[in-house]
Amino acid sequence: MSEHEQLLRLAYEAFNARDIDAALVLMHPDVDWPNAMEGGRELGYAAVREYWMRQFRIIASHVEPQRFETDDDGRTVVHVHQVVHNLCGELVSDREVRHVYTIRDGLVERMDVGTEA
Repeated sequence: MSEHEQLLRLAYEAFNARDIDAALVLMHPDVDWPNAMEGGRELGYAAVREYWMRQFRIIASHVEPQRFETDDDGRTVVHVHQVVHNLCGELVSDREVRHVYTIRDGLVERMDVGTEA
């Protein structure tokens, strides 16, 4: 398992456990994160923390990595199975999603999201 895969598996575990601090410690202080729920981007620890806190108050999501690849630009591409429920337990989404990570100095610097083709 590569260092990037190890790092990202820890990040997914922390996210799924709703352990924001454990996830943020794996990110660069100037992390650039997509706001997939509301649109736009979140920059830095405080913004990502607040975004996730808002997200966890609205939906219950679970993201399970399926496979890891490296793209032509050296970014780590993770194909994930993402299941989202509302807080009443009703299924909102169940699909495959592609997460693309830029990793710098052993930490997540940027993440982008795309649906599987």
